[in-house]
Amino acid sequence: MESKRQRVAIGVGAIANKAAVMLMGTVMSIYIGRNGSPFAVGLVYTVFWAFLMIFSPIWGSVADITGKRRAVLVGTALLATLGTAPLIFVNGVGPMIGFRALFAVFAAGFLPVMLTIVNQHGGASTRGRSLGFFNSATAVGLMAGQFFSGILIDALSPNRVFLVVTGVSALVAVACAFVDEPTATNRDPSRSVLFAEIRSRLVGGDTDVLHRNGIRWLYVAVFLRNMTVLGVGGLLPIYLVARVGVSTFLMGALLTINPICQVVFMYVLGRVSDIMGRKPLIVGGAFGSGLYAAVLSMATVPTSIVGRVAVVAIGFLLLAGGFSALMTGTIAFIGDIAPEERESELIGFRQTARGLGGAIGPSVLGAIATVMSYSVAFAVGSLLSFVAAAIVAYHLIESHPSAELDASLALRE
Repeated sequence: MESKRQRVAIGVGAIANKAAVMLMGTVMSIYIGRNGSPFAVGLVYTVFWAFLMIFSPIWGSVADITGKRRAVLVGTALLATLGTAPLIFVNGVGPMIGFRALFAVFAAGFLPVMLTIVNQHGGASTRGRSLGFFNSATAVGLMAGQFFSGILIDALSPNRVFLVVTGVSALVAVACAFVDEPTATNRDPSRSVLFAEIRSRLVGGDTDVLHRNGIRWLYVAVFLRNMTVLGVGGLLPIYLVARVGVSTFLMGALLTINPICQVVFMYVLGRVSDIMGRKPLIVGGAFGSGLYAAVLSMATVPTSIVGRVAVVAIGFLLLAGGFSALMTGTIAFIGDIAPEERESELIGFRQTARGLGGAIGPSVLGAIATVMSYSVAFAVGSLLSFVAAAIVAYHLIESHPSAELDASLALRE
């Protein structure tokens, strides 16, 4: 288990990373949405997830090959910070989207590498508990980023808001410098060897691990689920303000419902995954994500603002439960079946699946919202998550060997 210092470093890094990502995305979507189309808003998220999709497995492979996970964490966090700094001085849709992409190139290194460290500290028996702590900290960052985005938009100019984002991003690098590496090595491959092995891993190479316990179908489900949630999420800030009719401050407050509930759900479900297994959480998480989009599609049905806010709040509760279950179950599942020397890479492929969904989902749902309506777009998106739930229910094989025994013992107690 982690020491107190280690838990603080991991927790602060998780909070700051998520807060920086959410602040940047929410602020950009509001600034661009006030003068552009839903499709333009969707591009803010499309470029971010497109580059996350490409670079997550690359940074994961670099960390696995070199064995220097902390160095990769600190280096990518510093470069991500440099990717946000120019926005302090420039404005406009083009620069915002361009530097959003540059930020994503390096921000892609955080999750696959940090989650590997968290998995290894937890070990097979308490992996879910360790992930629960990390995920709860991430939820706090999500809450902070979304809540303060509404306040900062009203209180500061765009340049000053991005100064805050740059400072939060720099905090990630500081926290990562204090993270311990449970499996650090002294590998020092030459640049040509490093590039050759990365290419071998990502293009062809040993694909046997992708057939273990149906993991390839897990990646398909993650892709479909993220088309739903990230497609809806990319349109959500402007949808809440322009269609549901809430203020920017209330928008920020509503967006905190999801992360506040995640703080609790993540921690509890981490322990549940160690008892009941990973598959039930993965299936339930995908299904809950579909319900979230379906409920939000009906947010404009009530005539009163109170009724509309209530529908949105229910949707965010469903999102919190669904995401907490899926995140915890998925990362624990990968940790169960991944060889140590490929764990960051396989977690990176999860980010690739998420990124592909994030690259396609916002543009597709944004186009539907532009031609038809936000409600129709959200309803269509919900179907993708329901399909994802069916895929993992049928194809996934439980990865936690003691799940049934632990569950029976828990029931007896």
